[in-house]
Amino acid sequence: MEGDKFNDRFRIASARWAGYDYSQNGAYFVTICTLNRARYFGEIILPTGNWEEAELASTAQARIAWECWLQIPVRFPFVRLDSFVVMPDHVHGLLLFDKADEKRPALNYQNTFGPQRENLAAVIRGFKAGVSALAKQQGLEFNWQSRYHDRVVRNDAELWKIQQYIANNPARWKHEQYAEDGLFR
Repeated sequence: MEGDKFNDRFRIASARWAGYDYSQNGAYFVTICTLNRARYFGEIILPTGNWEEAELASTAQARIAWECWLQIPVRFPFVRLDSFVVMPDHVHGLLLFDKADEKRPALNYQNTFGPQRENLAAVIRGFKAGVSALAKQQGLEFNWQSRYHDRVVRNDAELWKIQQYIANNPARWKHEQYAEDGLFR
């Protein structure tokens, strides 16, 4: 479709919610994957043999990801951190934007763009760049995929479900891997 192209060259449709202002106050659930789902961050282990107690046997890259996540509010003071988990090939996190002077409506259907330094894309770009730079500085192999997935959290019930999803993600790893390999349906 001709309208999907940018400068008559690119055909990648945006994964963002059309018309939504990603710089406004709210809760954002993000998933960021490594390039080709490479397991740079480690492997899920079962210290007690029970999947309910699964945890990540982390690598230096995983520790860098944690450190960079914790630094987000330093660089972006309007962001409060919520749930976060590092998995072998991706991270899940909840970011809460809390700007004291927020006056914008919930949806901006005119899709006018303001400064791009205080929105979700800028926060994710900074996080990904920090992880990549520190990994390179330490001589570690590491690459992110070029995009990320987000979901604007719409209410407290959804926030709670996402918090539970993030907390239980390591325990679901076995089932996710079987599904990816076509062994679990």
